[in-house]
Order: sequence, then structure tokens, then C-alpha cells
Amino acid sequence: MSAPRILAIETSCDETAAAVVDESLHVISSVVSSQIDLHAHFGGVVPEIAGRAHVELLEPVVAQAISEAGGSMTDPRIEAVAVTNGPGLIGSLLVGLSGAKAMAMAWGVPFVGVNHLEGHLFAAQLEADGVPFPHVTLLVSGGHTMLIAVDAPGHYRLLGSTIDDAAGEAYDKVARYLGLGYPGGPAIDRLARQGDPEALRFPRAMKDDGLDFSFSGLKTAVVRAVDKNPDLDIADVVASFQAAVVDVLVTKSMRAVAMSGAKALVLGGGVAANSSLRAAATVAAEESGIPCALPSMAMCTDNAAMIAAAGWYRLRAEGGAELSLAADPSLALRMEVA
Repeated sequence: MSAPRILAIETSCDETAAAVVDESLHVISSVVSSQIDLHAHFGGVVPEIAGRAHVELLEPVVAQAISEAGGSMTDPRIEAVAVTNGPGLIGSLLVGLSGAKAMAMAWGVPFVGVNHLEGHLFAAQLEADGVPFPHVTLLVSGGHTMLIAVDAPGHYRLLGSTIDDAAGEAYDKVARYLGLGYPGGPAIDRLARQGDPEALRFPRAMKDDGLDFSFSGLKTAVVRAVDKNPDLDIADVVASFQAAVVDVLVTKSMRAVAMSGAKALVLGGGVAANSSLRAAATVAAEESGIPCALPSMAMCTDNAAMIAAAGWYRLRAEGGAELSLAADPSLALRMEVA
């Protein structure tokens, strides 16, 4: 008899995703339908367009994930349904949440809501062979830049966060200003490989021994440098910008590791796919004698497999949720006192 399985749905922003994962966190199927082409013309995600696309894509994406796992919509062969209920775009969240509730009711299985951020904290567990606890996770994306002490599954302490722009937001804003298109992170990462990261010395917000982040000033420094000298090589500009971002992220991550006594550094979130960040974090962790757990590219960006992993934990710890569970665009990750 096969191990129990959970179906997970993720629609917090502009990816419609579904996955089937068993209780040992083996990913049986994972389907992600991206909306990048729909939003690229606008230079960012348009909430109304995202919500409408989720309505069209949710059923076929779920059906594909279930089919790849050997089931069908009439016989899904699952024991529970997990879904992101926040944070995210309210319209997008409602589509996934409503669909998940309907499926759980139709199939007579438990339903559980998952915090999107907690999903990212579980992403590395899907691929790494036993990430040791306690560890520090650098959760870095378009909307969040956080250092979180993960003492055990479900036990989190916030060590530091951004006081203005998230790192991914800074990437998108700099890319938009330089005309590099959307999404900005991958565009800058590619172009930076052709530039000199030491061509320009952009500021690093490293105030005192703190663990909070600030990238607004760096973004402004890039704009001022290019406005002052329009003939600058754009590859050098983005390489120098990226060097500053990575320097701050890695320095503060290792500071958090030292302060918390963590046994590993884990990366999570969309910006964790950045090649320079992955390389620098790996080297820094090795120099400190600890492992650095890097999710695969597919597990860095929004996906439902990570929601399934967190869903299994929440289901075991708390049981199923009430069908009255609401979508919360500002849902906070439950933290313990640091």
C-alpha cells in the first residue's frame, strides 16, 4: 500500500501550482503554470489579471498534478488537501482557497491552510538529506527579506527583516529603471555575469551589528550613478549592484548563524535562485564549518510542493482547518520570542 499523500495548491501571486507529496516528503508530482508572459508588458504583476488567470488554470493544473501521481479528479488517491491562505494577493488567494475547500468537501478529506512563508521554510526539506536543527533560513524574495531562526519544524524566531525594500523588490526596481524587463532578478543575474562587480562601489547597509536589511538607499545610488554618467556600462552597473546586495545578504546571514549557534544555513524564496548569492552563501557557510542547504531552482520560486510539506506538518500538529478559514493577504508567520 502506498504512503499517504497530500494534494497542495499554491496561488498566492502569479503562479498557479499544484503538487502531490507523500508523508515522507517525497514529491510525486509538481506542476507550476507561470503567468510571466501575461504580466511582462506591465513591468510587474497586475492583481486582476493574476486572479482571472488562476480561475482558468486551477482545475487543469490540479488535474495534471493528480494524473501524474496516478489518480484522477474522481479518484484522487489523496488523504488531505493543503492550500496557501496567505500572505499574497487577495484575489489570487481566494481562487486557490475556494478550489481547495470544494475539492476537500467533494473528496471527503481534511483541509489545511498554510502560510506561504512557512512553505518556503520547508522547501529545502524536500530535497536535502536531513537539514540539521537549529538552522538559520535566509528567506529572500520580491516581497520579503527575513532571517529566521528555525529551532525545529514550526518553531521560528525572527532575527532580522527589511525596513524598506525587499531584495527582490530592489532587483525589480533597478531592472525596470535600466530597461531590462520583468522579472528583474533573472535579467540582472544573467547580465551581471558579463560585468565587473568591482567597477562601482555601491553602499552596503551594514549598520552596527544588526540583522535588519535596507535596500532602498542602494537602489537610489544606482539611479544617481547612471543619471550622473549615462555612458556607464550597464553590465558593470548591475554586476556592482548585485555584488552589494549579495554582500549584505551573506554577511548578515553568517552573523545570524554565529549569534544563534545554528548548525546550518538555508536559503529560501525566489532570490535564492540567484547564482551569485548561491555561490557566496555556500563559500561563507563552508568557511564557517556548516552546510548550506540550497533548494533547487524549481523549489526557490513559488510552488505547491513546499506548501504540501508545510501542510503535512500543520495537519499532524493541529489537525484539519475549518472550512470557514479565510484568505489573509497580510498573514504573518507565527513566531516565538527571539
